Amino acid sequence: MLPPPESPHVWKFFRTGGIDQVALETGADLLALGQLDQELWVALSCPVRGLELDERSLGMIDTDRDGRIGVPEVIAAVTWAAERLADAGDLLKGVDGLPLAAIGGGTPEGRLLVAAARLILAGTGKAEADAVRVAEAADTARIFAASPLIGDGIVPAAAAGDPATSQLIGEIIACVGGVDRRTGVTGVTLEKIDSFFAQLAAYGAWSEKKAEIEVSLLGDSTEAAFDAIRAVRPKVDDYFARCQIAAFDPRSLAALNRSESDYLPLASRDLKLSGEELSGLPLEYVEAAKPLGLLEGVNPAWATGLRNLYEKAVRPTWGAGKTSIVLADWVTLRDRFAAYEAWTEENAGRAVAKIGLGRTMEILAGGRTALDALVARDRELEPQFRAISDIERLVRYHRDLRALLHNFVNFADFYSRDRDAAFQAGTLYLDSRSTELCLKVDGVSPLAAMSKFYIAYCSCTRAGGGATMMIAACFTQGASDYLFVGRNGVFYDRQGNLWYAVVTSILDNPISIREAFLAPYKKFLRFIEEQLAKRAANANTEQGAKLAATAQAPAAPEPKKFDLALITGIGVAIGSIGTFCAALFAKFVELPSWQIPFILVGLVMLVSLPSMLIAKLKLRQRTLGPILEGNGWAINGRVKINIPFGTALTRVATLPANARRSFDDPYDDTAARRREIQGLVLLGALLLTAAAFWTRMDHNRRGRYFWEAAPVAAPAAPPAAAPAGGPTK
Repeated sequence: MLPPPESPHVWKFFRTGGIDQVALETGADLLALGQLDQELWVALSCPVRGLELDERSLGMIDTDRDGRIGVPEVIAAVTWAAERLADAGDLLKGVDGLPLAAIGGGTPEGRLLVAAARLILAGTGKAEADAVRVAEAADTARIFAASPLIGDGIVPAAAAGDPATSQLIGEIIACVGGVDRRTGVTGVTLEKIDSFFAQLAAYGAWSEKKAEIEVSLLGDSTEAAFDAIRAVRPKVDDYFARCQIAAFDPRSLAALNRSESDYLPLASRDLKLSGEELSGLPLEYVEAAKPLGLLEGVNPAWATGLRNLYEKAVRPTWGAGKTSIVLADWVTLRDRFAAYEAWTEENAGRAVAKIGLGRTMEILAGGRTALDALVARDRELEPQFRAISDIERLVRYHRDLRALLHNFVNFADFYSRDRDAAFQAGTLYLDSRSTELCLKVDGVSPLAAMSKFYIAYCSCTRAGGGATMMIAACFTQGASDYLFVGRNGVFYDRQGNLWYAVVTSILDNPISIREAFLAPYKKFLRFIEEQLAKRAANANTEQGAKLAATAQAPAAPEPKKFDLALITGIGVAIGSIGTFCAALFAKFVELPSWQIPFILVGLVMLVSLPSMLIAKLKLRQRTLGPILEGNGWAINGRVKINIPFGTALTRVATLPANARRSFDDPYDDTAARRREIQGLVLLGALLLTAAAFWTRMDHNRRGRYFWEAAPVAAPAAPPAAAPAGGPTK
């Protein structure tokens, strides 16, 4: 694909959410929108449904009716509206109410639009108004209903000026069908009229051909004779086929005429001459080359049909004495009526046969002049009434295009704090928080995990019952300790309607760095609680088992003896751990007092820092694109949500600035708990101080710590031996 041509328009961009977004500020920006490289659009397509925009307006933009709006359709909508406005920049106002002065009235099309707008205002009782609103433009059904012809190519019976034409329109609808107008009235189009008269001509020619065939046969009795032949034809063919088989092999006679056993079930119950049991038997007893009698000795179930064949076809052809026929007679009779049979199968103009040949010839003689005049008059009204439809479209674009552009070309509405994006469905209140980043979804999307959001999927039910919907609520502030499946909340949509919400699924991701700081300690406490609960449950189970065993056992088992080796090993392990802790404590108390807080902070960060780093990375990677992609969007850029912006999307409950607060709670145990904590901290500090003081005193006095063994004194040297010969003087 070739790169787009260089745009002569000077674009202005603003950076929000980590991406450069084009600013749409003037009509020139809108007129040059087709020159903007699609790589710079934030979105490339969006769904028609599920947005906080008028679906009828979006449906007008969705020209291919595929349920999605693409870049070419957005450009086409902007171009269409700009061509009909005096200033394309009016589309950026986004207000409901198109001033008549804003319509480009300098062209014939513009003047026609202004006239259509005034017609709409007059039809709604606001002839003096200077602006058309969406509600007024959408109420065009009243104007269309008041006029029998509205330029849509559909002519109803009420538009006829005389009863004959009105009757003819009704007959066209009855024969070839009609077309419904937007007002609900059914009429005929030029195509339906052409089809009806073509059927009339075919039916007339077909009927004339019938007369020619009847002259060569039995005249007016031809149709009755053919019906009599057609009624018994399969059974007569069957009879003569059996006779031919009998002539080929006489041994087949018994089988061709049915055996006696076939009649036994019939003899055991009441019979009817028209019953299926008799109608399945041959017309007459089968023999080789035997003629078929038409009046006597035939199957009672077919006696009436054969007599009718004799009366309507055989006697008029061969005379009254012909009371039976052979195979050659039957073949001759069929061949004689073959042309008539082909005519009936042709059945040209069958759609208009219900009105009869006489009415057909009458309509053909009268012609279609009146109908053609109505169609021509309707065509003359087409520009005027099309302008009425165009006014509704233009008024909708004037109100809704601004919102679509700022949620498609850029995401200015989403990053603005005074507007909501088109995909934001409302506000969810849950767990002392409210989150504004709620999207309507069909269900949990696998793409949502890539967004790095903490998402609570909620099923919402409208207050009073009935309507339901699913939303994805993104929490960007607070903690997730009390967010769990089954938690109930309330949801207010953009129209202020109340819905009852229940959490059905959760996509877990970090919400804040503060939560990540406390996460390791919460996990440790949760682990201890789970272990204690598990041990308590196991102990309870073992105790119950022992009680049951005691109740059933005849005698108590002999108690186990103490294992001295095990006790010795436990003592050694405890001593080793104590020695290590004492050494660690000694090193700790030797440190200068100003270093101790840094050591404690370092230990805390050693535990919490990895969790905080991971959380920060995920929070920096939060993007709205995958959530929208799972909802039918095609997002072109990374719609990032950093920590400050995420904090603005979710609000935590806080007291008003001017609120008065009383701490006098008769049931509050905060003071007692605070005193307990203060007492424990004070006791710990005293113990640490005493231990440090005693340790240093012991070291100064003995030159060692109390847990170190006393040094062994060296043995005293022996006295020196006296010299030989005694002492000297």
